[in-house]
Amino acid sequence: MKKWLVGALVVAGLASWGLNANPVTGQLFMQYGGQLEARVHGFTEKTVTAAGIAHRLYEGGDTNKPTVVLLHGYSADKDVWPRFAAHLVKDYHVVIPDMAGHGETGFQADWDYTIPAQAARVVALMDAMDVKQFHVVGNSMGGYISATLAANFPDRVLSVSALDPAGVQSPKPSKMAQMVAAGRNPFEVQSAEQFKEFYAMTMAKPPYLPQFVLNGMAKTYMDRRDQLATIFKAIHQMDVLGKRLGDIKAPMLLLWGAKDDLIDVSSVPVWQAGVKNLRVKIYDDLGHMPMVEAPEESARDVKAFIDSVQTTPAH
Repeated sequence: MKKWLVGALVVAGLASWGLNANPVTGQLFMQYGGQLEARVHGFTEKTVTAAGIAHRLYEGGDTNKPTVVLLHGYSADKDVWPRFAAHLVKDYHVVIPDMAGHGETGFQADWDYTIPAQAARVVALMDAMDVKQFHVVGNSMGGYISATLAANFPDRVLSVSALDPAGVQSPKPSKMAQMVAAGRNPFEVQSAEQFKEFYAMTMAKPPYLPQFVLNGMAKTYMDRRDQLATIFKAIHQMDVLGKRLGDIKAPMLLLWGAKDDLIDVSSVPVWQAGVKNLRVKIYDDLGHMPMVEAPEESARDVKAFIDSVQTTPAH
C-alpha cells in the first residue's frame, strides 16, 4: 500500500477518533447542522418576545397564508421539524418555536412549565406575530400543548394534529411508564449507556446519525438532567387532559406509531372516546416521532388533513 494512502487512512482514523472522543463537536454539529437544514428547507431563524420570554423560532412561507404552528416534545427542540415542515411551507405560513425550557429559548428555573402555561405562551407568541387563528401540530408534549390550546382557546385554533401526544392515561403502560413507576425517568440520562438505551426508545426507525453526533446528544442530555427533571415534574404534577377531551371542538387528527415505547398506542381509544371530531391513523412500523422517522409520509397526512379543514365551509 502506498505511503500516502496509509497516511491518509491514519489521519482519517485519528479525525474520526477525535470527533467521537469530543462530544462538544457533536453538539456544535447538531446546532449548526439543524440551522443549515432549516435554511435549505426555506426557513429563517428569528427571535420573537412574548409573555416576557424571547422565543427562538424558525419561520417560513407566506405570512398572508394560513398559519401552522409546530410544537416539539419534551426535551426536544425546533430542529425535529424542518424535514417535515418542508412539505407544508409552500402552502402555509409555518412557525416552529423552541418552547420555554428547550432549545435556544433556554431554561429559567422560575418559569412555569405546566402545560396550560406553555399553551398560553403559544397564544402570546401568535399575538406578537399578529396571527389571529392558526392550525397547530404537536408531538408528545407538543401534542399535549396542542390539545390544551384547542380546549382553552377554541376561538384561536383552527385544527389540531397530534403525533403520539401525551396528556391521557394509556390503558397499557408503556416501557417508559414502567421505568418511571420503578423510580427511573429515562429522560434523565446519567451515562452514555443510559442515553443509548433512551435513544432506542424514542424511535423505531431513527434516521442515521454518526456516532460523534450521538455522543453530543448524550452530553446535552446529561448536562440538562436537572433542568429536564424540573420540567417533567411540572408537566406531571397536574391532572391529565382526559377529563377535558370533550372541550376540544376543533377538527383533530391523531397520528400514532404502533411501536411507541414512550407513550403506548393503547392511548388511541381514550382519545377516540373523548374527542368528537377526530380522525386517526396508526403507523404500524413507526415509534414515538413519526415526523422524524417518516417526515414525508407524516407531513403528507397532516397536510391533507389541514387542507381539508381549510376547504370545509364554516358553520
